[in-house]
Amino acid sequence: MAIYKYDFLVIGSGAAGLLAAHKLAKAGRVAIITKRSPDISNTNLAQGGIAAVTDPDDNFKLHIADTLRTGAGLSDPRVVKLTVSEAPSRIRELVALGMRFTLKKGVYELGLEGGHSRRRILHAADATGHEIERSLLETCMADPGITFFPYYSAVDLILRSRPARVKPAGNFCLGVYALEDCTGQVHSFLARTTLLASGGAGKVYRYTSNPDVTTGDGMAMAYRAGLELVNMEFVQFHPTCLYHPQAKSFLISEALRGEGGILRGEDGKAFMKNYSRELELAPRDIVARAIDSELKRTGADCVYLDMTHLKAPFLKRRFPTIFAKCLQLGIDIAKIPIPVVPAAHFFCGGVRSDEHGRTAMPGLCAIGEVSHTGLHGANRLASNSLLETCVFAHRAAEAIKADRLRRPAPGKPSHWTTGNARPSDEAVLIKHNWDEIRTLMWNYVGIVRSNKRLARASARIKVISEEIIKYYWDFLPTRDLLELRNIACLADVIIRSARSRKESRGLHYTVDYPKPSSKYRKPTVIDRYRREKT
Repeated sequence: MAIYKYDFLVIGSGAAGLLAAHKLAKAGRVAIITKRSPDISNTNLAQGGIAAVTDPDDNFKLHIADTLRTGAGLSDPRVVKLTVSEAPSRIRELVALGMRFTLKKGVYELGLEGGHSRRRILHAADATGHEIERSLLETCMADPGITFFPYYSAVDLILRSRPARVKPAGNFCLGVYALEDCTGQVHSFLARTTLLASGGAGKVYRYTSNPDVTTGDGMAMAYRAGLELVNMEFVQFHPTCLYHPQAKSFLISEALRGEGGILRGEDGKAFMKNYSRELELAPRDIVARAIDSELKRTGADCVYLDMTHLKAPFLKRRFPTIFAKCLQLGIDIAKIPIPVVPAAHFFCGGVRSDEHGRTAMPGLCAIGEVSHTGLHGANRLASNSLLETCVFAHRAAEAIKADRLRRPAPGKPSHWTTGNARPSDEAVLIKHNWDEIRTLMWNYVGIVRSNKRLARASARIKVISEEIIKYYWDFLPTRDLLELRNIACLADVIIRSARSRKESRGLHYTVDYPKPSSKYRKPTVIDRYRREKT
């Protein structure tokens, strides 16, 4: 087992991790751990864009109001204000780092998405995340102060004890243990500050827009270390993923609806007028529930997003990636409506962190989707996620550099030991539990919930979790086993969070409590030591 020592350790290579690493490299040596190749992330798949006030017809007050309204009473107004007001600076910074936004007559071409009262979505055609990932990855790979460790899976945080009166759990973070894929060995990575930038947990659900790496590793590690997870019941389901057997996790951007796309049932009739006055531009939770309702009402496998009233040259220019992908599968979107279904997309909750990305554990920060800053509340406004990653990567890096001289050097960690663990001889158990958890979560803890469904999910996840924990301690770790352990942990947390919120608000909708309640207008907080509380 090797021991690596760096000034700063970043877990994840999406926009949050890469931008923070770039900034921290000016103050010390940085290591970036990533489970697959560095370009595989949720950022890389993001299509729509990044929300920011750049147009004279727009202003901060409108963007703030849109964010707060969509957040359904749970967004932190202070955090919303600072995020929105800092957005233009972060846009200028991305451009300076090589980001190429789409221009129209020399100015940013701005898109419109659900929940926004103005066109304010900066984009790079329909591959904005890919372009951000490209520019930041090229910047970081050219920096001699940054070292990448691809194909390393974070296992757990390395902790050093503090006096018991200090919270949480009397520890502070020294770094992480990480499994090297090619050798199967677990190594120690030590740093003065560790940043969780590991993204969300879409793979907890059977259907998701996320890549395979999004198994909630950072959230689960923080939870096991005693930190609080906040608002984990608020899982955003993107209304429109491509429904096709050869199109795994391919997103059909909300920007298509912003440009006039119409949702239709199998009978060809538009149905959003039955659910919202805002029609296809209603916030995502409303659109996703509308599609879910139509599918259950009709028994259909999918609904259809109709773009055929728009001209082919416009569709090819505005949505080149989507146009080409659909055409590859035999769908000419200028002539044929696109078959779509909802899929798990984004977590509004995560590891509790402050406006500088700091967690309650010294030495540990959380930024991006892994964190809960208070920006999104009970529902995320479209294209605020890439904005959040940039704003909080910047704020966290600045705070870490300011704190660095006062932070002690990493201590000596406990060595990783395998005990009596042996190589796995029944990997089929991992696959079986993996499939069962994801199907369970989709059927019982999905877009529409009920007390009965949540109770069934709770009872079953306890049994599965016990099997996984025993298996984890009996056998040597593999990436598949680590990911299974993490999705089981988070499935349990999501279920507990959902059961404790006895109302419908934002992304959490239950048939037993269909209205919001002022009693629950506060965050849901869960840690491993205490029962959930709202």
